[in-house]
Amino acid sequence: MEIERKFTIKQLPENLEAYPFHQIEQAYLNKDPVVRVRRQDDAYYMTYKGKGLLVREEYNLPLNRPSYEHLKAKADGLVLSKRRYRIPHGAYTIELDVFDPPIAPLILAEVEFPTVDEANAFLPPDWFLEDVTNDPAYHNSNMALGTLRPAR
Repeated sequence: MEIERKFTIKQLPENLEAYPFHQIEQAYLNKDPVVRVRRQDDAYYMTYKGKGLLVREEYNLPLNRPSYEHLKAKADGLVLSKRRYRIPHGAYTIELDVFDPPIAPLILAEVEFPTVDEANAFLPPDWFLEDVTNDPAYHNSNMALGTLRPAR
């Protein structure tokens, strides 16, 4: 189960390049349910995501590179590419996604939680702007498939 809140940001945090990051590429095979393939650095996955906004099922299966490339070629819509920074924030980790074109200049911050109560009690840092957790326009699957485009 994934419990996650998502935010737009006002500004990039200071010393962004000092934080660890992953280079991510992902493509969507299906929207309902969401089935995606992802390359994260040199690791490859297929992910199933159930319905929901704040809380939803999520299952990851490992892939090898040839399987990833084969499935990516069958994907619909855009192949999304982004750099994901991992920024400590108290007991949590902010995952800051800086998207490459054509989604750029969009930047989103995601925070995962062990419980819904913790997610609802979370106080975002000052550099966060709007909570877009419940806006499906900010789901990567909707952006990739062109069904919804978030405001930037």
